[in-house]
Amino acid sequence: MSICDSGRMGVSGLTEAAKSGARPSHALRNRHVRSSGKRSDLWDFVWIFYSVFFFIEPIARHNRTYWIEFAVFYTIFLAIYSGLIFSRKHWQQYALLAAMGVIGVLYFPKNNAIAGTFIYISAFIPFITDSLVISVGTMAVVSITVVIEGLLLHITPWGWGFGAVFSLIVGGTNLIAAQRVRANAKLQMAHEEIEQLAKLAERERIARDLHDVLGHTLSVIVLKSELAGRLFSRDPQRAAAEIADVEMISRKALTEVREAIRGYRTEGLAAEIKRAHSTLDAAGVTLVCEDKPPEFSPAVESVISLVVREAVTNIVRHAYASRCSMSFSVQNGHNSLVIEDDGRGGVRAEGNGIRGMRERVEAIGGRFGVDGSHGTRLTILVPTESHVEKSPASSSLGQKAQIAENFAEKSHA
Repeated sequence: MSICDSGRMGVSGLTEAAKSGARPSHALRNRHVRSSGKRSDLWDFVWIFYSVFFFIEPIARHNRTYWIEFAVFYTIFLAIYSGLIFSRKHWQQYALLAAMGVIGVLYFPKNNAIAGTFIYISAFIPFITDSLVISVGTMAVVSITVVIEGLLLHITPWGWGFGAVFSLIVGGTNLIAAQRVRANAKLQMAHEEIEQLAKLAERERIARDLHDVLGHTLSVIVLKSELAGRLFSRDPQRAAAEIADVEMISRKALTEVREAIRGYRTEGLAAEIKRAHSTLDAAGVTLVCEDKPPEFSPAVESVISLVVREAVTNIVRHAYASRCSMSFSVQNGHNSLVIEDDGRGGVRAEGNGIRGMRERVEAIGGRFGVDGSHGTRLTILVPTESHVEKSPASSSLGQKAQIAENFAEKSHA
């Protein structure tokens, strides 16, 4: 029995909980409530099914008074259970668990199956507190209480033994599940922090490059423009020379900005692989790339570099991998790139990232494949120079590139 089903507990909710100080399991529930009403909270009521054992003795006795007493107990039990599901404060949950323990102790002598209430307490506690000491201590106290009460009241060992043993088994299982979910949440937080740091570093690099490219140049343009304005009436030839310098410097600045922007888009495959090493290493993923990249045309190299970048981003954000391999080879007239990780895999539908990679590769006449059965394996096949067959799409791209190049040349002329 698992009162709080760890299988449906996502990591992002726990991440929010860790940031805000809220209890993880409630952050998870809140996330589900926002997306699907009360579906998550209501799902927790499925575990009330195990209380069916409470009804065995009342059914066997056929006693009206006993049934009334049991109805009062079960009503209180359901109220406490509902409070544990919907409560959002620690003190409320601890109080409700204590109340469940009290009614269990009081009614246990009349109905041995009520030992199940102690199992519920042990099942709930790992998801209520992050403290390992409190969780283990609660399970131990619950089990010892059942044993002592059973011995003092001379209850059959089957009655108190069931509650004591299964309190430890179910509680221990849920404790492991809760710890695993919290560990995944911490890992997700680390991934998000790495991503934020990477974005910050990229912004700083862009700011630094723009300052280096334009800061000095714009200062010179301002000074020469002011000088030309002062010389315009006194020395027109000198003023014209300064204006010519301003034009030359402006064109040079335009060229430098274009080169900088081109550098942001891609710095070549070798640089991208080097960046992948750094990014994956920061995320705790070992990258193995022993093959030397083959020679690609600039257009193909740009596409392959972007694919590598997107693949690395997906590994850091989604794969939860510890190892990634990247290999290059030539087969059947195609250059092959295989990127494989040992993460969770399970790619069922293409998101924007995978779809974007596929479209880029197919635009240059290549083929793109994804296999998520064991980790994630991306296979990119690109025709070698001697086997390139221009498609209408690639021809169109080439024409557009040529038009843009001609336009750039005319603007410099």
